[in-house]
Amino acid sequence: MPMVSPIIHSTERLAPVHRTRSGLRRIGCVIIVALLLPSMVAAQTARGIKNDANNTVVVGPSNLPLFEGAQALLAGHAEEGVRLTLRGLKVAQGAREHETGLSNLCAGYLMLAQYKSALLYCDMLLARNDKNWRAYNNRAVIYIKTSQYDMAERDLARGEALRPGAHTLKVARAMYLDAVSPVYPEIEVDDRQSQASDGSEPR
Repeated sequence: MPMVSPIIHSTERLAPVHRTRSGLRRIGCVIIVALLLPSMVAAQTARGIKNDANNTVVVGPSNLPLFEGAQALLAGHAEEGVRLTLRGLKVAQGAREHETGLSNLCAGYLMLAQYKSALLYCDMLLARNDKNWRAYNNRAVIYIKTSQYDMAERDLARGEALRPGAHTLKVARAMYLDAVSPVYPEIEVDDRQSQASDGSEPR
């Protein structure tokens, strides 16, 4: 299974993924975790320096539950990540925090295989920002998991138009192709042993 490098970066870092005869059985998890990296960046860059009522300087994430929720999701703790992100979304300030929360809830519920809830938050995110290519990627994965392949193709095309060459979209595209046109292994049967046992001549 392809592994995700847990480095917070402005561009996702994934191990190379190739479509092989064995298929891409567990690729969904790779896509979901990779899609959380940009949200994590958003949470980290939301760090602020501000003064409280006592004129004390406070340094740290401006939305701690959102930040910790992203960390939990990155670590694979989906239930905890969703719980913290829901808390963070309630106190989110500004478009970036709201969109980060919605994106991570979509991804978190997708990790939990709660596709209806995941779709709800992806739709909410795209209603706010229809240029968010990662939301199209996430929603395409939902559609693939629920066998809505026409919808998945539509969202993949939109995401690819917004962010040509994005590696996570390439992985999602490979997942889609594996679902709609799987490559089965060719099995060659060696019948020489059975021929020898019944006395027939090998062909």
